[in-house]
Amino acid sequence: MIKGRDIIVTSLQPWDIEIGSNCKNIALEFARDNRVLYVNSPLDRATLLRGRKDPRVRKRMDVLKGRTDDLVQVRDNLWTINPRTLLESISRIPWNWLFDLGNKINNRRFARQIQSAIDRLGFTNPILFNDSNMFRGFYLKEMIRPALDVYYSRDNLLAIDFWKRHGKRIEPALMRKSDLVVSNSTYLANLASQYNPGSRYVGQGCDLSIYDRRTISTVPSDMASIPSPVIGYTGALFTLRLDLGIIRYLALENPQWSIVLIGPEDKAFRESDLHTMKNVYFLGNKSPEQLPEYVNCFNVAINPQKLNELTIGNYPRKIDEYLALGKPVVALKTDAMSVFAGHTYLATTREEFVDCIKRAIDENTPEREKLREVFARDHSWENNVKEIYRAMEVVMGNRHTMHGLPVGSSK
Repeated sequence: MIKGRDIIVTSLQPWDIEIGSNCKNIALEFARDNRVLYVNSPLDRATLLRGRKDPRVRKRMDVLKGRTDDLVQVRDNLWTINPRTLLESISRIPWNWLFDLGNKINNRRFARQIQSAIDRLGFTNPILFNDSNMFRGFYLKEMIRPALDVYYSRDNLLAIDFWKRHGKRIEPALMRKSDLVVSNSTYLANLASQYNPGSRYVGQGCDLSIYDRRTISTVPSDMASIPSPVIGYTGALFTLRLDLGIIRYLALENPQWSIVLIGPEDKAFRESDLHTMKNVYFLGNKSPEQLPEYVNCFNVAINPQKLNELTIGNYPRKIDEYLALGKPVVALKTDAMSVFAGHTYLATTREEFVDCIKRAIDENTPEREKLREVFARDHSWENNVKEIYRAMEVVMGNRHTMHGLPVGSSK
């Protein structure tokens, strides 16, 4: 276990983000036994110009102008900082040499603010945990000189055009010079190992406290009249990630099934003929607290992902949520889904999807439901961070052995 250390966390996602965040959960777990500084990304000029009415941008502007504190303690052992600096907007620069120059200037401004917080908090020999902040965190190892530099890969960002332009150079270079790369999926860990042989798969954490059948006693009113069997999905209904064709096929080939879809829709879903099918039910977006009641009504939960660069390595947390309620799950077979192979039905074609759903309905038993629940609850944030600690300890142990120091020494 890593205990009594100072840890700096820098992430693409700010602390005040409305949705769930891997990095926030990891930081909270770090703070159980260590002091943690969570660093929000600074404003850049383009964001400042575009988002003056955004409450988060206004909050950052107040920090920039000195009207509010930049460093705030949010709970025991955990502080956040909104850096009191403005970065240049460089993502559209086409020339590598000019991008790199601008990025170094941005990193220097960013590092000064982090160092200021380090000095004020009295942090010593900190561990730097970089959550995919590949551009703004590229030079932090050299500028802050942490005792350990860890890069966390949890999404294949290079599949997204914004990151692809310069990220295809920057992220591999950052992985190469990091002391350790940890990933939340086997696919991403294998990608990272091409650049850093010390890459480790550390799994994924989930907060499943509200996904407990013992605490669910009601059926949502908009589910009450939907006939069984219910084949359900919760999450964003975006064609970038979901295969609309598979869902259409399920509905058309099996009119006796009720296909229930819960979540916000993109334009393709809103305009699809799924809305004209009598056995397809769009129930709209629900709050995270409401979702367990809906999932509990499913006979089979599905994740009909579209197979592409973005999804192939993505760890789908919704699978743990489904399994925690004991639900049979049918999903597209991907490298990342191999973790769930013993507790889910995996399909490669739309025809296999249908066969898997039929099997999932026929083969379900209370004993299988219990096994699924036990498996999912092992994917806690506590266990996830323990794996991250083990990976850190290997690197620090090797380093200390080389220098004749005992493992755990901060020298």
